[in-house]
Amino acid sequence: MKNILFSSLLALLILGGATQLSAQDTPWYQNVDMHGYVSSSFNYNMNKPHSGMNAFRIFDQTHNTFNFDVFQLRLQHDAEKAGDAGFRFDLITGALPQYTASSGLFGGQNIDVLQAYATYIVPLGDGLTIDAGKFLTHMGYELIEGYDGYNDNMSRSFCFGYAIPFAHTGVRASYGFSDMVSAMVMVANGWDNAVENNKNKTVGAQLALTPNDDIFFAVNGIYGAEGDSDNSNNTSVIDIVGTWSITDMISLGVNVDLGSMDAPALEDESASWTGFAGYLRFDLADKFAIALRGEQFDDADGMRTGVKQKLTEFTITPEYRPTDNFVFRMDFRMDSSDQNVFEDGEEMTDSQTTIGFNVIYLF
Repeated sequence: MKNILFSSLLALLILGGATQLSAQDTPWYQNVDMHGYVSSSFNYNMNKPHSGMNAFRIFDQTHNTFNFDVFQLRLQHDAEKAGDAGFRFDLITGALPQYTASSGLFGGQNIDVLQAYATYIVPLGDGLTIDAGKFLTHMGYELIEGYDGYNDNMSRSFCFGYAIPFAHTGVRASYGFSDMVSAMVMVANGWDNAVENNKNKTVGAQLALTPNDDIFFAVNGIYGAEGDSDNSNNTSVIDIVGTWSITDMISLGVNVDLGSMDAPALEDESASWTGFAGYLRFDLADKFAIALRGEQFDDADGMRTGVKQKLTEFTITPEYRPTDNFVFRMDFRMDSSDQNVFEDGEEMTDSQTTIGFNVIYLF
């Protein structure tokens, strides 16, 4: 595995250098942008679950444990105009890869190539951007945090974990029709598959609108067969994301997910899930902020969480930034379900409450 990682890294560095050697023979390494991200956390479940695990959580799954979440190293050379080529390479290690690693890539639990793709801007119109390789999904409001940005809340929503994929391996094409309208289409192996698991490909698309500097709206879609060796039963999701910077201090976000999949084993031969999350952030001063999130996820047929249930949660996250590249935040979260699915010691109950602490450093 070490040889594979080294070869991948070397190839990407050579690509970055080859695309940037100028008449002055600028050293290739001066044209590669390198940054990093480090995150550590602690999470405590008030229910004190007997298993030591927080139910239905994404990433923050362990109770009463200090975690080294992730170290990310990002190497990138941007393609900026028509005719340019570039690349992006993200290597991560820590606890995160056991949840994000795409099937068929390495198989390890503590290291992952989160992204690795080459970019070329085709000189067509204002420039058609083509990315080929592994890249993070276009779906969802929240993201897998890294140097490019971190979510307002420490914990991830149910929609992030159960409604949409994390990453794709394939090719995508993006085009900006104007300052306000852009679009993307994608053909990939599927949901979180570095290697195809059936004979069919998954297709995805995005239409994004930015009417002004304060408002963003996107409609995302994905469709394809996702089951192992299953070419006929398809999964589809429509994902809607919107953000609005109401003032310099207040911002609002929404995320809606509507998903379905063919399920011959069920009486109506299909399963569905829906999710809605709302976000509100207050920047109280240069160094302080408070973020709120409310959410409901309805797994009507139990195909995403394994239980027919309706999950709700409310999260409040105070944040302190003593410097631009250092963040400390807390996370107070209350989860509930219409079923008894959460551990309360050795019993089962319909709710769980957690308190989390998170430290982030970017360089």
